[in-house]
Amino acid sequence: MTLYYSLVFLLLVTEMVIFLALIVPLPFTWRRKLFTFISESPIVAKLQYGMKITFIFILILFIDSVNRVYRVGIELSAFSKSDGRGGAAVMGGSERMEVQARKFYSQRNMYLCGFTLFLSLILNRTYVMILDVLRLEEEVKSLKGDPAAKGKGSSLQKVGNPGEIGRLKEELAAKDRDMANLKKQVENMQNEYNRMGDQVSGSKGTPSKDR
Repeated sequence: MTLYYSLVFLLLVTEMVIFLALIVPLPFTWRRKLFTFISESPIVAKLQYGMKITFIFILILFIDSVNRVYRVGIELSAFSKSDGRGGAAVMGGSERMEVQARKFYSQRNMYLCGFTLFLSLILNRTYVMILDVLRLEEEVKSLKGDPAAKGKGSSLQKVGNPGEIGRLKEELAAKDRDMANLKKQVENMQNEYNRMGDQVSGSKGTPSKDR
């Protein structure tokens, strides 16, 4: 198995572990804290952006593996036709085994990439469903008059995609820095304008004193 397919297999195992972690029964408070952390963490937001790029490459590998399976299937059908006519059966024995081996590896890579992409969709849907369940549970607790739910009534309403709040916080901090830099530039321009105005007014006032 080549390096990139080994990485795809490692990603598949990681997705399986994450899926098991999502479906493990946990208390409502722990699960709420976990999903709030996933939503607010900027590290998770960066990982999510990197995973999107990674899944694009995996999709390309999946399409390539499907193409290889199709081409190997055509070669095997050509061998079957030649064997049926009785020609080149002995000569093509080793070649046929080599083609069958390539078919096996191509199918393995296709299944590996396909299951990795499919499990990523399952993980996304499972996350959304669990989040909806947590929101409904929090609404039920608040309607029943639970003080703990009322104190944190809007905590899960802000939770969306993994790392979304963390990404928004980073964007807000960047905009604040840009605004501070812009204010400094405006102040510097205002000071320079005042200085030039003082110089112009001073140069105009000097001849009047001589007169």
